Amino acid sequence: MQILSQILFVAALGLAAYFISRRVILIKSTIQLGRAEDRSDDPSERLKTMLLIAFGQKKMFNRPIVGFMHFIIYAGFIIINIEVLEIMIDGVFGTHRIFAEPLGGFYNFLINFFEILALGVLAVCVVFLIRRNVTKVQRFQESRHREMKGWATKDANIILITEILLMWAFLSMNAVDTILQDRGVGHYAEAVTGNFWISQFLQPIFINLSDSALVTYERAAWWFHILGIMAFATYVTYSKHLHIFLAFPNTYFSNLKAKGEMANMPTVTKEVKIMLGLDEADANPAEVGRFGAKDVKDLSWKNLMDAYSCTECGRCTSSCPANITGKQLSPRKIMMDTRDRLEDIQKGWLASDKKNTIADFDDGKTLLGDYISEEEILACTTCNACVQECPINISPLDIILQLRRYKVMEEAQAPASWNGMFSNLENNMAPWKFSPADRFNWVDGLK
Repeated sequence: MQILSQILFVAALGLAAYFISRRVILIKSTIQLGRAEDRSDDPSERLKTMLLIAFGQKKMFNRPIVGFMHFIIYAGFIIINIEVLEIMIDGVFGTHRIFAEPLGGFYNFLINFFEILALGVLAVCVVFLIRRNVTKVQRFQESRHREMKGWATKDANIILITEILLMWAFLSMNAVDTILQDRGVGHYAEAVTGNFWISQFLQPIFINLSDSALVTYERAAWWFHILGIMAFATYVTYSKHLHIFLAFPNTYFSNLKAKGEMANMPTVTKEVKIMLGLDEADANPAEVGRFGAKDVKDLSWKNLMDAYSCTECGRCTSSCPANITGKQLSPRKIMMDTRDRLEDIQKGWLASDKKNTIADFDDGKTLLGDYISEEEILACTTCNACVQECPINISPLDIILQLRRYKVMEEAQAPASWNGMFSNLENNMAPWKFSPADRFNWVDGLK
């Protein structure tokens, strides 16, 4: 029976590894649909940014209470999963609490620490569920933000409920295990740890059960805990909670330039320099590509990584002046739409004959038009509030600017007020309809 259990465990582990690795490879290929962009400069500054923003959760604490609760979940996820190492070894080799004897008293300290974190994670997940579904925090509500309709809300609830169940399985498993130790049942008596700080309070729930019932529950909780973690790890690759992993590379490859600096298009910059006599035209000029972006393949790989890293927390949208004043723009929706477009490309390619690579797949749709509307991108004031607020340095603004450039420069479709501004910039070197010679006439009124 023990051999069968080990075989089933190894099979489950291998199956989870297969599905996760396949999904990771597909996501990597999808991100690589974006155009090349060099983000390898200043590695020390990039490492510092990653440690502060992703590892240290710096920007989460801009809202201290929620930041602290998120940190508990984050720390619990990182630290409690150290315990998974023991479960995996026990599962493969058929042992039970293999680290208990060699670590001695330190083992009890670790499990006690894990239990405190598990209780914290469980409590915070309950609070987050209440915030989303009872008190109804505004930025999570479907009625206010259309991007939160359907799957986005369900996804968040599924993750929170799953984490609660996993923490309960961990704590109740420990409670039953220590009862079986006290009763001297089977191999449980070989790893005598004594009661743990949190799970001891759950013992009254199980104390009247028979030995066989306790063993059955302990094994069921053990299997649920480890299989739940495997399933969770697989599910995350389809969920917004992929940011658990992508937050680290995403912050490492952050834009290190000042937030107010907008990247110029090299081809346009060169033409301007040629007009001003600051550069010379190439003898064999390269073919000019598309101005701006119409679809995800026109965006950079970093823009696409941003989309997969988005936590859907809505801090960007709740700080967006355009959204606050009732306009269609929602920076969170821009990121979610970009990811939806990437996922649709994946699904279409997987459903096709796959004779061509995913980069060659074309379903006739585009990001601009089929997913993101002209009204949304024109509402943006380029204030950078969304970039400033994002906990993991995502830039919805960069995507908006590239989509807007395509609309104006490729399709020549800009609002009349913009055309007037462009004309004034060209003729008067300022957005206003005044001759450069008259620019300081306002000073006369101060004399």
